[in-house]
Amino acid sequence: MKGVLLILLIVVLAGLAIAATQRGGKARRQTELDDARADAHRWYERLGGQVMNLTSEEPAARQALADASERYNAAGGQLQTANSVRQFQLARESALEGLTYARAARLAMGLDPGPDLPPLSSAHNTGQITSEREVTVQGHSYKAGPRPGADTPYYYPGGRVEGRPVPAGWYSTPVWRTALGAGAGVLGGMLIFDALFSPEFGDFGNFGGDFAGGDMAAGDFSGGDFGGGDLSGGGDFGGFSGGDFGGGDFGGFDF
Repeated sequence: MKGVLLILLIVVLAGLAIAATQRGGKARRQTELDDARADAHRWYERLGGQVMNLTSEEPAARQALADASERYNAAGGQLQTANSVRQFQLARESALEGLTYARAARLAMGLDPGPDLPPLSSAHNTGQITSEREVTVQGHSYKAGPRPGADTPYYYPGGRVEGRPVPAGWYSTPVWRTALGAGAGVLGGMLIFDALFSPEFGDFGNFGGDFAGGDMAAGDFSGGDFGGGDLSGGGDFGGFSGGDFGGGDFGGFDF
């Protein structure tokens, strides 16, 4: 009889321990969800303040503000349906992308850009354009540079297009979008990127690797060489500076 009671006691205690663990895990998950929701809303509201209060007739600033507004709407839609940590993280990323565009607009307007923003996961170490570049593809001229201008009114925070890493900077045409203003289409967009990033079209330094069929072969930028897929600060990527080319979307747009 005592043995039976002892077994029952062990079973009850084990059940209580399991229930307590489950309650603790549920509480932890709820806390993570609440934190993710609050963080996403914080950046969304900050973006809303920028979108509502900034206006400009300067082309580059106006375009950057339009992109910021688009990301504000996207983040709002994501927040309305989010019910998981991952979904709130995606809404946060959209809001941060919008703030990156708003920051670029402030710079184009000659205003203080404000405090630094958390890095975008979609633009992880993609680098930045540090010098002016211009190429001609299919009879059209395309430019990119580190500063906004009449010829480069489209800002991009960095990312990948069809597997190609593209640094942050100002571009003459939003070639990361599927519908190009110049009517070049998807194939034309790839040709533009090949031209902008190929060593044949500029002073990219010394490549340890090569471009195979327009795609970057394995290699890394180290002291100017392209050897294992990473971009270290010692090299020069046609005026681009940065670390590894990370994955992800291109500033909220998919190619």
